[in-house]
Amino acid sequence: MTETQHATVLIVGGGTTGLSTALFLARQGIRPILVERHPSTAIMPQARAFNPRTMEIYRTLGLEEAIRARTSILADWPGMFGADTLAGEETFRLEMPGPDRPQVELGPTGWGLVDQDELEEILHAEAERHGADVRFGTEMISLDTDDDGVTAVVRELASGTEYRVHADYLVAADGNRAGIRGRLGVGADELLSRTHSLFCVFDADLTDALRGRRFTLVYLNRPTTGTVLVPIRQEGRWMLGMPYYPEKGETQEGFTEERCVELVRAAVGDPDLDATLVPPVPGWRQKVSFSTSGGWVAQRFRAGRVFFAGDAAHVMPPSGSYGASTGIADAHNLAWKLAAVLGGHAGEELLDTYEQERGPVARTTVEQAIRLMSLRTGGTGDSAAEAENLGVIYGYRYTSPAVLTEPSTPDTPFEDPRTPTGRPGIRAPHVNLKRDNATPLSTLDLFTETFTLLTAKDGKDWHPAATTAAKKLGLTLHVHHIGTDLQDPDDRFETTYGLTPTGATLIRPDGFVAWRSPTLPTNPADTLHHTLTHLLHKPQPRA
Repeated sequence: MTETQHATVLIVGGGTTGLSTALFLARQGIRPILVERHPSTAIMPQARAFNPRTMEIYRTLGLEEAIRARTSILADWPGMFGADTLAGEETFRLEMPGPDRPQVELGPTGWGLVDQDELEEILHAEAERHGADVRFGTEMISLDTDDDGVTAVVRELASGTEYRVHADYLVAADGNRAGIRGRLGVGADELLSRTHSLFCVFDADLTDALRGRRFTLVYLNRPTTGTVLVPIRQEGRWMLGMPYYPEKGETQEGFTEERCVELVRAAVGDPDLDATLVPPVPGWRQKVSFSTSGGWVAQRFRAGRVFFAGDAAHVMPPSGSYGASTGIADAHNLAWKLAAVLGGHAGEELLDTYEQERGPVARTTVEQAIRLMSLRTGGTGDSAAEAENLGVIYGYRYTSPAVLTEPSTPDTPFEDPRTPTGRPGIRAPHVNLKRDNATPLSTLDLFTETFTLLTAKDGKDWHPAATTAAKKLGLTLHVHHIGTDLQDPDDRFETTYGLTPTGATLIRPDGFVAWRSPTLPTNPADTLHHTLTHLLHKPQPRA
């Protein structure tokens, strides 16, 4: 075994959550090591829709154009419906908002309909470009933790070489099997019983059953409730997914190619359909695959120096397309806090707020995904449940010491983003702005990897105050004077953010409102210094 290597952060898992964590950290000057046992990024589409909040995050990093350039064929197939069989009558239909149809009152961008394997290629390249050390084909085989950090033994699968990595912190993004969480004895609360599913990819001409329709996904009751059919990347290729029941004696071995073709015919509603099973990707021998899913949330999101993110922290059914986006939001929340602590700008206690904030959001999101799944597999749509998606995507609330929560804040998990309040703890609302050269932008485009202060039109005294407070704390604090530095053409900023003309609002690096002052205080520099010190849990020097 070679000598020990050192890193500030070790990330285990190279999916969207792990790669996003690496990218977010690297952009803030932290050079993590990421290990992933698979030889490359994903080779299957897997997640195929990333919600607008996720696209806002990537937009602030300048990645939206690159992601849109790889838009899936599903962008032109926005429908989703339910039926007994594909050839049968529809029981409900939902039209999903596409990437070119953002809900302009809520944000500057729409859904990202990109296949996960395509997105991961972008994240991998960007993470390495900013300095992350990404090591595919490398697995963690043991882990020791103590008060000073973590020590992992990792192995390069191609060569068999083993070595140690010592890190200050570890981010476990190792998927729904949650191997690291299990090693550390952290359990999960099961909100939906685990289910077993099979998947097969097949080629068939479904022209007659389609009747001119295109769709992102269809829920079917045949051959069993919970069956889904989705198009793959080329015309005439489809994937069938359906539950199976070991408790009823069904086994994986029982799903032969011949039987799966019969299941395809039953789902389509054509007993004579000419269907051929194919490997999901070139070179694979396996034509039928199996997985386990359900709905659960980790009982803790942190164990000492180890943090759980993505599917290692929460698993949910695919309804609502929440899973991957929720993991990316975990990474976004955690990365700036790790960077602040490692950079000496925040106290260790700031890291406790990761669990305090992301745990309740994960539970609410899993519950919503379960509700949608129940409705859709039951053959119905529910407009009220679908409307709540807006709250789950845009309006979830953080309550922790990293937010100065106002006394009037309601005790609800999220707010309706269609009526923004600008309260601390909520994603900063979208307002259309313009630069002097008339270039349009959103308030959300202003929030990158540091704290940002937005001041109203008569708030010029905030700028020198922010400079003074930031200098005392050794922080970078961006200041934007709305109405002067940036134009507010619709005159919405003050109302949307709950400010008077002399007020200001402080936005965290992850784009959430941390604090606001509706009016100018007597000593704004002292107020900002005290506020930032409190939010960052920054130890005060001894007198």
